[in-house]
Amino acid sequence: MDYDLFVIGGGSAGVRCARISAGHGARVGVAEERFWGGTCVNVGCVPKKLLVQAGEYGAWADDAAGFGWTIQKGSHDWPKLIAAKDREITRLEGIYRKLLANAGAQVFDARATFIDAHTLDVGGKRVTAERIVIATGGHPERPPIPGAELGIVSDAAFYLKRMPKRIAIVGSGYIAVEFAGIFRALGAETHLIYRQPLPLRGFDQDMREGLAEALAAQGVVLHPGCRPEAVAADGEGRLLTYGDGKTLAVDLVFFATGRRPSTAGLGLEDVGVATSAGGAVIVDDHLRTSQPHIYAMGDVTDRVNLTPVATAEGHALADSLFGRTPHSISLANVPSAVFSSPPIATVGLTEEQAAARGPVDVYVTRFTPMRHTLTGRNRKTLMKLLVDQATQKVLGVHMLGEDAPEIIQGMAIAVVMGATKADFDRTIGIHPTAAEEFVTLRTRTRVAGVAEAAA
Repeated sequence: MDYDLFVIGGGSAGVRCARISAGHGARVGVAEERFWGGTCVNVGCVPKKLLVQAGEYGAWADDAAGFGWTIQKGSHDWPKLIAAKDREITRLEGIYRKLLANAGAQVFDARATFIDAHTLDVGGKRVTAERIVIATGGHPERPPIPGAELGIVSDAAFYLKRMPKRIAIVGSGYIAVEFAGIFRALGAETHLIYRQPLPLRGFDQDMREGLAEALAAQGVVLHPGCRPEAVAADGEGRLLTYGDGKTLAVDLVFFATGRRPSTAGLGLEDVGVATSAGGAVIVDDHLRTSQPHIYAMGDVTDRVNLTPVATAEGHALADSLFGRTPHSISLANVPSAVFSSPPIATVGLTEEQAAARGPVDVYVTRFTPMRHTLTGRNRKTLMKLLVDQATQKVLGVHMLGEDAPEIIQGMAIAVVMGATKADFDRTIGIHPTAAEEFVTLRTRTRVAGVAEAAA
């Protein structure tokens, strides 16, 4: 065999797996057909957060008056922001290449597809490998409606030549609500069109309700319970038909209606690698596919589609195969964040999930952050603890508010360790902070899950 391991895909999962495997002494090849670092570095979490931060600066300029500052805010320079973002992304992509090269992996800027179970076509070259990893990630999809090609998906949003003055974002997942906050903060008339009654299906109900209020408070126009029906050209603009014949004239239609694993054309069916109806590669707890020498990780498996999960999977597999320290990762209690305005962060179970297990003590607090008692901005912080009644273990921690992702990262350690409500209660808070509310919640808001337990 030419390689001990060949990795298809140079995103978070693939690069980590290739780099650590090469560091353990394995002969490693890795191929990437588009850009190193994958979705997260190039058209995902990294540039997205830079755009979120751009919007925050505008809000801070407005809020400064409450603290005695007189700031003359000019217009926003979108091309300048995108150029700065591009420079940073180029720098990061170079780091990914350098990490692989320094580790001793052979890098291919090419598409890789299966010829047989141990042979790949890599940019027209045949290579063989004892083990193969599929880490091709996912891609955004447009809905199957007339004129869908006239709208953009998230990849294109990072390369727009100019900022739209009016935008319709279709969807209500994390990508949709994040970009709604971005475009609104940068001055666009922003509409959010979605089928559900509330955004962020699958998140805790209190967080969903709180985010809908926050989006409306910042001027995002919400259109719940509406499906997109068609898009048509309207001069240089777009006309979106939605919700049983309503129309909306905008400069840009942005579809954030879901992502799909990138498995088409890899030749998986020819080598016996099983996939789900949605195209995801099916794996076991050790990331093995239906072919035991072929593995898959990251978004292509469509399990927990988060960059740190993909990175951890890549590291675990490399250690297991070549580092003589076999281990796997747990997908329980994985913390996550939505960089909406304000952000949401969460770890553990939602109230609905916790209640399905039995009686749960629910603690909720809602308040105006100290900053906004002076700015006057209509922005609330919402914090929530879910505690199992029988064991008093904290099952879920949720927060909507400024700095939520930074705060919940620390809370995740406690939840993963199995902390109880008493552990939280005897922890001294840091004052004055929002985070201290998590260790001062004493009055139970309600009990959930009693009916489920009785049934």
